[in-house]
Amino acid sequence: MRIRAVAVDNSEELLVKLTGILRETDKIELCGSFHEAIAAIQYVKENPVDLVFSDVVMPDISGITLTSKLYELPEPPEVVLLSGIPGFSLEAWKIHAYGFIIKPYTKAQILKMIDRYIEEKGQRD
Repeated sequence: MRIRAVAVDNSEELLVKLTGILRETDKIELCGSFHEAIAAIQYVKENPVDLVFSDVVMPDISGITLTSKLYELPEPPEVVLLSGIPGFSLEAWKIHAYGFIIKPYTKAQILKMIDRYIEEKGQRD
């Protein structure tokens, strides 16, 4: 079984990079990519998703707020936050985000987070 994932980043360049990484692994089924957190929240409310990769600093609502709203759902996905501002790691920890990766991230860092999810959640290919 593949992990159903969603990517969220208001930067077109970074969203393309992230979705490219996610599409390259057979462990992931990329269900959607969004420039706005509100659209991602709506999608996750209507569709089963296991893992969300989200930027922290976005114009509509932050990745921190996105995470909090997703975690209120009956069957919430895990959220990995991405930011170029290391100080947000404390905020991510406070809201119990699944992970935090500092930008600029590498493909290896994203894949390591996916492997951790598989190991901890028991997902199988």
